[in-house]
Amino acid sequence: MTTVNGGISFWYAGTGIPVPREPLPGDLDADVVIVGGGYTGLWTAYYLKKAVPFLRIAVLEAKFCGYGASGRNGGWLYNGIAGRDRYAALHGREAAVALQQAMNDAVDEVARVAEAEGIDADIQRGGVLEVANSPAQLARLRAYHEAETAFGEKERVLLGAGESARRIRVAGTVGGTWTPHGARVHPVKLVQGLAAAVERLGVLIHESTTVTEIRPKHAVTPYGTVRAPYVLRCTEGFTASVRGQRRTWLPMNSSMIATEPLPREIWDTIGWTGGETLGDMAHAYMYAQRTADGRIALGGRGVPYRFGSRTDSDGRTSAGTVAALREILVRMFPATAGVAVEHAWSGVLGVPRDWCASVQLDRTTGLGWAGGYVGSGVATSNLAARTLRDLVQLDSGQGRRTELTALPWVGHRVRRWEPEPVRWAAVRGLYAAYRGADRRELRGRSAATDVVARYADRLSGRH
Repeated sequence: MTTVNGGISFWYAGTGIPVPREPLPGDLDADVVIVGGGYTGLWTAYYLKKAVPFLRIAVLEAKFCGYGASGRNGGWLYNGIAGRDRYAALHGREAAVALQQAMNDAVDEVARVAEAEGIDADIQRGGVLEVANSPAQLARLRAYHEAETAFGEKERVLLGAGESARRIRVAGTVGGTWTPHGARVHPVKLVQGLAAAVERLGVLIHESTTVTEIRPKHAVTPYGTVRAPYVLRCTEGFTASVRGQRRTWLPMNSSMIATEPLPREIWDTIGWTGGETLGDMAHAYMYAQRTADGRIALGGRGVPYRFGSRTDSDGRTSAGTVAALREILVRMFPATAGVAVEHAWSGVLGVPRDWCASVQLDRTTGLGWAGGYVGSGVATSNLAARTLRDLVQLDSGQGRRTELTALPWVGHRVRRWEPEPVRWAAVRGLYAAYRGADRRELRGRSAATDVVARYADRLSGRH
C-alpha cells in the first residue's frame, strides 16, 4: 500500500480538500476583523457574535478554514497549557491555578458547544493517559503528576505499570498518569462545523484572502482593505508570514502518521477501548489517538524547524520522519509491525521565545492577538477566544472585567526569537540533543533525566 504524503492531513481523507469560500470582494468596513480562520479565529468570531449579535465581524483566511494546525493536529482536546510554571513565578501560584482551572473547563466547553451546534466531531471523553518507558521517564512522570495535582488537578491518577496496561498496553511501560480532562476529537470535523456555525450567526468568512499587512484599524489584502476598530491576529504557526512578525513566534514543525484500520485481533492485543489520548514522557515526545474508524494516528516532532521560518508545502513530510514515526509506533505497539501506514503529514505550531501562550488587546491601537500554544491549541484556543471576547467587550464599553481578563496570560509579552541563522541552528541542535537524550534514557542506565536534556531545557527557555 502506498502512503499518502501530505494532502494537508489524513483528517481530510474522508471529505477531500474543501473548495474555498469567496475571497474578499473589495474594501469593507466592520466592527471586528479577525485574521486567521483556524480554531482561535473562529472561536473568537463565535463568542463575539453570540455576545453582541449586531457586531459586524469578518474573518480573513489565506487558504481555507482549517488549512493550518486546526486541520492537522493530533486531535487532543485536553487541558494542557503552555507556560503555567512561568506564570506562577511571575504572578503567584493562585493565578496559575486559576489558569489551569479555566483550561479544565475549556475541555467541557468545547464539547458543550459542539453538541449545542450539532457538530459531530467524533468527540470521545476518555481522558489523557501519559506513560513512562524508562526509569528516567518514570521520575519525570512522577514529578509531573505531583505538579499537576498541586495546580488543582485533583482528579488525576498516578498509575503503576499494570494499571496503565489495563487502559492501553504500551510495550515497555513502567508507569503512567491519567486525567479525565481530555477527549479525542476529529480536528477537521470540529473546525468545519465551527466555521458553519459562525456563518449561521452572520459572520462573514472570506477565504483565499491573504492579509499582507496588519496595522491599527486596517487589515490589508490584495483584494481590498478591511477597516475596523479591532483587528485580531489569530495566525498561530503562520504568524511569521505576517509583515513585521517574523521573529514573534517560531513555526515549530510537527508530523503525524495514520495507520490503516486495525483488525480486531490487534486491538485485542493493544486494548485502548476507553477513547484515551496517549502521550509519553520523552523529551521529543509522541502523541496519539485511536481514531473513530479504528486507526492509530501518531505524531512527533520530525524535522522541527525550517530555515527562515518557512512552512511546509501542503503537509508533505520527509521519508526519514515517516520512518522514525513508524519506528515509535512499532516499538510501542509491536503488534502493528505488519500494519500499513496510509497517510503522513506535517504542520506548524506557534512557539514563543519563553514557551508561554498569551492573549493581548492593545487598547490604544485596537490590535489584539492570541496564540503561542506550543502544540496544546485545541482547547487552549477556545479559552483564548473567550478571553479576547471579554477584552473587546471591556474596551468597547459593552462589558466588564471578568475572571478570564484577570488570567495571568493576558497581556503577557516576551522577547523576540533570535535572527537567522542563530535560531535555525539552535532549534535543530535542541531537538538533536533531546533525541540523543531519549535514546540514552531508553537504555535505562540512569533514573535521572539526561544531563544534556536538562541543559537544553535551560538554554531554550522551555523550563
